[in-house]
Amino acid sequence: MELDKIISELNFKAVRSSGAGGQNVNKVSSKIVLNFDLDASQALSDEEKLLLKENLSTRLTSENILILNCDEDRSQLKNKEIVIKRFLEIIKKGLYVPKVRKATKIPKSVIKKRIKDKKNISDLKQSRKKPNLD
Repeated sequence: MELDKIISELNFKAVRSSGAGGQNVNKVSSKIVLNFDLDASQALSDEEKLLLKENLSTRLTSENILILNCDEDRSQLKNKEIVIKRFLEIIKKGLYVPKVRKATKIPKSVIKKRIKDKKNISDLKQSRKKPNLD
């Protein structure tokens, strides 16, 4: 995965931000919309694309396009930096492959200790009963 190549494949669009903000919101297009076409990407290998499709399936559109928005700041440049940072985090998390868990055998000493403890508790509870005089 080449970060510079991936960032060069991103498409940005500046849009007017919604919500409160007065005249500034109506005049300035500070919201940034990032589009990343996963299928058309040259920076990712086929295995990486499959992994991302699987892990990011809920975030991708039907055409396998990842869309991110950012309107946190009044500055278009800061919003662009924020959305790029967010995009790279999502891609890194999508490419993460967890370690395969190795099943281990329970040691015999642990099994013996557990059975011994159970026997001790059983004996203790038996000693609490009233004696049988029959």
